[in-house]
Amino acid sequence: MGLRHLARRGAAPATRTLAGLPGGIVTKRRGRGSEPEDVRLWSEGDDRRFIDRNATARTGQLHVRTHHDERDRAVVLLADFRPSMLFGTRRALRSVAAAEALALLGWRVAADGGRVGLAVACAGAPTVLRPAGGERAMIAVTGALAQAHANALETAGAAGSDAPLEPTLGLARSLLPAGGHLVIASAIDAPGPGFDATLTLLAERVAIRLILVSDAFERTRPPGFYPFALADGRRGTALPAALPGETAEARLADYARRGIAGVRLDVEAGPEAYAPLMERLDAVL
Repeated sequence: MGLRHLARRGAAPATRTLAGLPGGIVTKRRGRGSEPEDVRLWSEGDDRRFIDRNATARTGQLHVRTHHDERDRAVVLLADFRPSMLFGTRRALRSVAAAEALALLGWRVAADGGRVGLAVACAGAPTVLRPAGGERAMIAVTGALAQAHANALETAGAAGSDAPLEPTLGLARSLLPAGGHLVIASAIDAPGPGFDATLTLLAERVAIRLILVSDAFERTRPPGFYPFALADGRRGTALPAALPGETAEARLADYARRGIAGVRLDVEAGPEAYAPLMERLDAVL
């Protein structure tokens, strides 16, 4: 809840609408709309004020430019709270950093008149909230995030390995209208065999953005033995395997080639550093 003020710090005033949806409330939506839709040949009955001079000069025939009202912006936030995300070596768990970033983004979207929904992947049943607008919707989202994370921590010891992300991805897709946006906050560890193929197909239908969560221990770590403690109370030391060769930047570049833009989220940086990243992400939603 406290992140909503940080989310709006330095942001431009909202320009989309005074109300999230048209209806019996005063909005800025009037006339023909401000979003260009199409350029077509002029026909009898068309308003000459909408003649497109460039197309007319280029073709020698009268063309008109049509417009439509701005679309309602619906964003579904997908938080990964599976057991592998309940890990962290500095400041916070990866799952906490993911929730902080999604909350920052959600508050920005809600303040701009958009609608925000939620899908949480965890060891148990997923948490799902349909997109809704306003401060009350974001209060519900933050509460659902906190409760889902508490449940994930309680069941972490008995959960075992990660469940595939693909089913939660399908749930999130079902919440989105045409032209909606899906934002995934995850380290993409063990997403399941069908995740990449499903994500690539989904990117052709909705806009997808990725927040790739990265702990400092994953990027660089001193060599040597490390102590560990398990949920059942057992302790010991271990020599970790070599770090994987693929960097976060390489993974983001691979997803970008599929039309899925993203940012790297360093867990140790904290919300103050996340706010500009979410501002950049919000600008392309």
